[in-house]
Amino acid sequence: MSRRVPHGRSGSRRVAVLLSAIACGSVLVSCSSDDGGGSGATASITPRPTPPNTSNFTGTPPSAIASAASSIIASASERAASAAASVEARASEFAASVSADTARAAATAEKELKNVQGSGNATSEVAMTGVPLAETGGVRAVLITITNRSGETASYAVQVDFKNPDGKVVETKFVGKENLEAGKKATPIVISRQPAEPQLTAVLTKAQRY
Repeated sequence: MSRRVPHGRSGSRRVAVLLSAIACGSVLVSCSSDDGGGSGATASITPRPTPPNTSNFTGTPPSAIASAASSIIASASERAASAAASVEARASEFAASVSADTARAAATAEKELKNVQGSGNATSEVAMTGVPLAETGGVRAVLITITNRSGETASYAVQVDFKNPDGKVVETKFVGKENLEAGKKATPIVISRQPAEPQLTAVLTKAQRY
């Protein structure tokens, strides 16, 4: 004899399952039911990911960074060009001012030293001091100090050679002072036209009192 389940109990169970399914769908969760033992449905909730809060972001967009970098580079280039032009201008002014004062004396000194044998008779009365490049606009220059220790008025002719690291003379300059009184000093300047590199050494080659 078969046993039928009363319609009342079956309908109640279907309603419960339906309500469970509706509940699962309304909160976007995954549900599973277990009929074993009639324990009902169990639900596991997977939370939705929270989008980032862009108001907390810091920094500059890439396009703005590139623009800023270009501006910085352009500005630095302009400053470098301006500084180079300024240095060149100062060097030209320095060389011009020295040349105006010493051109004739240099020509006279070269002429006087042409026939001088050895180092001359006045090397002990001549000293040399390098002039800082910052003061000459990057031009290599040497300050010559001539001190007349002869006891009477005299004229002086000086030859300075510039040698490279190998000891080879790459440039020769002349400078002089005419009619220097006894006990007095003169401070002409010798200017090299050679590049800043390689480093050169200034050597007092001849000094003649006449």
